[in-house]
Amino acid sequence: MPSRDEILEKVRETLVDALGLDDDEVTPTSRLKADLGAESIDFLDIVFRLEKNFNTKIPRNELFPESLFSADAGFAENGRVTEKGLIELRTRLPHADPATIDKLAADPKVENVEDLFTVNMVVNFLANKLGA
Repeated sequence: MPSRDEILEKVRETLVDALGLDDDEVTPTSRLKADLGAESIDFLDIVFRLEKNFNTKIPRNELFPESLFSADAGFAENGRVTEKGLIELRTRLPHADPATIDKLAADPKVENVEDLFTVNMVVNFLANKLGA
Protein backbone atom coordinates (compact mmCIF):
# COMPACT_ATOMS: atom_id res chain seq x y z
CA MET A 1 0.00 0.00 0.00
CA PRO A 2 1.37 3.44 -0.93
CA SER A 3 2.56 5.97 1.64
CA ARG A 4 0.84 9.33 2.02
CA ASP A 5 3.76 11.02 0.19
CA GLU A 6 3.44 8.55 -2.69
CA ILE A 7 -0.30 9.23 -2.87
CA LEU A 8 0.33 12.99 -2.90
CA GLU A 9 2.87 12.63 -5.70
CA LYS A 10 0.51 10.51 -7.81
CA VAL A 11 -2.42 12.90 -7.15
CA ARG A 12 -0.19 15.82 -8.16
CA GLU A 13 0.79 14.05 -11.41
CA THR A 14 -2.88 13.22 -12.09
CA LEU A 15 -3.94 16.85 -11.66
CA VAL A 16 -1.04 18.17 -13.74
CA ASP A 17 -2.09 15.83 -16.58
CA ALA A 18 -5.85 16.38 -16.23
CA LEU A 19 -5.71 20.17 -15.97
CA GLY A 20 -2.63 20.93 -18.10
CA LEU A 21 -0.72 22.51 -15.22
CA ASP A 22 2.93 22.86 -14.28
CA ASP A 23 4.08 20.57 -11.46
CA ASP A 24 4.87 23.48 -9.12
CA GLU A 25 1.31 24.86 -9.42
CA VAL A 26 -0.16 21.88 -7.55
CA THR A 27 0.40 22.08 -3.77
CA PRO A 28 -1.40 20.21 -0.98
CA THR A 29 -3.48 23.30 -0.14
CA SER A 30 -4.38 24.15 -3.75
CA ARG A 31 -8.14 24.44 -4.27
CA LEU A 32 -9.12 22.49 -7.37
CA LYS A 33 -11.45 25.15 -8.77
CA ALA A 34 -10.18 28.50 -7.46
CA ASP A 35 -6.42 27.78 -7.64
CA LEU A 36 -6.10 25.10 -10.33
CA GLY A 37 -8.94 26.15 -12.64
CA ALA A 38 -10.85 22.86 -12.59
CA GLU A 39 -14.37 23.04 -14.01
CA SER A 40 -17.32 20.72 -13.41
CA ILE A 41 -16.44 18.52 -16.39
CA ASP A 42 -12.86 18.20 -15.09
CA PHE A 43 -14.05 16.53 -11.89
CA LEU A 44 -15.32 13.51 -13.85
CA ASP A 45 -12.00 13.30 -15.70
CA ILE A 46 -10.03 13.61 -12.45
CA VAL A 47 -12.04 10.78 -10.84
CA PHE A 48 -11.55 8.60 -13.93
CA ARG A 49 -7.78 9.25 -13.92
CA LEU A 50 -7.51 8.63 -10.16
CA GLU A 51 -9.34 5.30 -10.56
CA LYS A 52 -6.89 4.30 -13.27
CA ASN A 53 -3.74 5.59 -11.52
CA PHE A 54 -4.63 4.01 -8.17
CA ASN A 55 -6.37 0.92 -9.55
CA THR A 56 -9.46 1.53 -7.43
CA LYS A 57 -13.16 2.26 -7.98
CA ILE A 58 -14.52 5.63 -6.83
CA PRO A 59 -18.34 5.61 -6.85
CA ARG A 60 -20.01 8.70 -8.28
CA ASN A 61 -20.55 11.44 -5.66
CA GLU A 62 -18.19 9.79 -3.17
CA LEU A 63 -15.19 12.08 -3.70
CA PHE A 64 -17.01 15.14 -5.09
CA PRO A 65 -20.68 14.99 -4.03
CA GLU A 66 -22.05 17.34 -6.70
CA SER A 67 -25.67 16.46 -5.95
CA LEU A 68 -25.39 17.60 -2.34
CA PHE A 69 -27.07 20.93 -2.96
CA SER A 70 -29.90 19.99 -5.28
CA ALA A 71 -32.91 22.24 -4.66
CA ASP A 72 -34.99 19.79 -2.63
CA ALA A 73 -32.28 18.52 -0.27
CA GLY A 74 -32.75 21.32 2.28
CA PHE A 75 -29.00 21.78 2.67
CA ALA A 76 -29.01 25.27 1.20
CA GLU A 77 -31.40 28.18 1.33
CA ASN A 78 -31.11 31.55 -0.45
CA GLY A 79 -27.58 30.74 -1.63
CA ARG A 80 -26.36 29.83 1.85
CA VAL A 81 -25.50 26.45 3.35
CA THR A 82 -27.91 25.61 6.18
CA GLU A 83 -26.90 24.06 9.51
CA LYS A 84 -28.30 20.78 8.15
CA GLY A 85 -26.08 21.26 5.07
CA LEU A 86 -22.96 21.78 7.21
CA ILE A 87 -23.71 18.60 9.16
CA GLU A 88 -24.20 16.73 5.87
CA LEU A 89 -20.88 18.08 4.52
CA ARG A 90 -19.02 16.88 7.63
CA THR A 91 -20.69 13.46 7.24
CA ARG A 92 -20.23 13.06 3.46
CA LEU A 93 -16.74 14.62 3.31
CA PRO A 94 -14.80 13.16 6.25
CA HIS A 95 -11.70 13.60 4.07
CA ALA A 96 -12.17 17.39 3.83
CA ASP A 97 -9.98 19.64 5.98
CA PRO A 98 -11.98 20.38 9.18
CA ALA A 99 -10.57 23.94 9.28
CA THR A 100 -11.96 24.57 5.78
CA ILE A 101 -15.39 23.34 6.87
CA ASP A 102 -15.17 25.63 9.93
CA LYS A 103 -14.31 28.53 7.60
CA LEU A 104 -17.36 27.64 5.49
CA ALA A 105 -19.53 27.57 8.63
CA ALA A 106 -18.40 31.16 9.34
CA ASP A 107 -19.31 32.29 5.79
CA PRO A 108 -21.76 29.66 4.52
CA LYS A 109 -22.23 30.86 0.93
CA VAL A 110 -22.91 27.90 -1.36
CA GLU A 111 -20.10 28.95 -3.75
CA ASN A 112 -17.62 28.60 -0.84
CA VAL A 113 -18.31 24.83 -0.73
CA GLU A 114 -15.94 24.48 -3.70
CA ASP A 115 -13.06 25.58 -1.44
CA LEU A 116 -13.37 22.22 0.35
CA PHE A 117 -12.09 20.45 -2.77
CA THR A 118 -8.33 20.72 -2.25
CA VAL A 119 -5.41 18.53 -3.25
CA ASN A 120 -5.12 17.47 0.41
CA MET A 121 -8.78 16.43 0.46
CA VAL A 122 -8.17 14.13 -2.52
CA VAL A 123 -5.04 12.71 -0.83
CA ASN A 124 -6.97 12.12 2.44
CA PHE A 125 -9.76 10.41 0.53
CA LEU A 126 -7.37 8.07 -1.28
CA ALA A 127 -5.29 7.39 1.86
CA ASN A 128 -8.49 6.27 3.63
CA LYS A 129 -9.69 4.27 0.62
CA LEU A 130 -6.36 2.51 0.10
CA GLY A 131 -5.75 1.99 3.83
CA ALA A 132 -2.52 4.04 3.86
